[in-house]
Amino acid sequence: MDSWNSWRVGEISEIGLPKMLELPGELRVVEVSADPRKTAVMVIDMQNDFIEEKGKLYVPRSENLIKPIKSILDKAREAGATIIYTQDWHHENDPEFEVWGEHALAGSWGAEIVEELKPKKGEFIVRKPSYDAFYGTPLEHILRYRGLESLVLTGVLANICVLHTAGSAAMRGYKLIVPIDCILALNDFDYALSLRQLSFIYKAKLTRSDLMRFG
Repeated sequence: MDSWNSWRVGEISEIGLPKMLELPGELRVVEVSADPRKTAVMVIDMQNDFIEEKGKLYVPRSENLIKPIKSILDKAREAGATIIYTQDWHHENDPEFEVWGEHALAGSWGAEIVEELKPKKGEFIVRKPSYDAFYGTPLEHILRYRGLESLVLTGVLANICVLHTAGSAAMRGYKLIVPIDCILALNDFDYALSLRQLSFIYKAKLTRSDLMRFG
């Protein structure tokens, strides 16, 4: 399989579920002020293969995330918060290629972070072999030795790498903040489900880039 299109949503009713489900509760966004000394902004998988139209797993409309994520980064950098980028990073014959096809191949153009959001000197880059940014990476070590307590999660995809990373972070006791205009899924159902899981299960504060402050 060589594209997201290989994973079109089928008729859910075929397995006995309604075609349209309603969320059991209202999702609310709030204004958030984070302590930059104890907060990291995570930019998850904003890489050419996912964000550029010629990428191997282009996520439609993902380029719209660049502006709000950059807004968050500008405020975080000015306040002195920690910035951490993740890169999906695979080698030849990676088992994940059986699911999604080849993508984010180590050292390739597709694996590089998009030009508009390039890391600055001194910012962290965590290369991960799978969805969860904690799995097989030094992420937890970085967070612990820097004394960080809160994570601002941005990037793609909301229901895959963002959600798996959020789950691992929550189970380690980190507080989560999610600007809803800084994450994206392939469809509205997956996006809404992600917000519900993030807020209800992992107790993330939902906000927007224009409501996010540091200080």
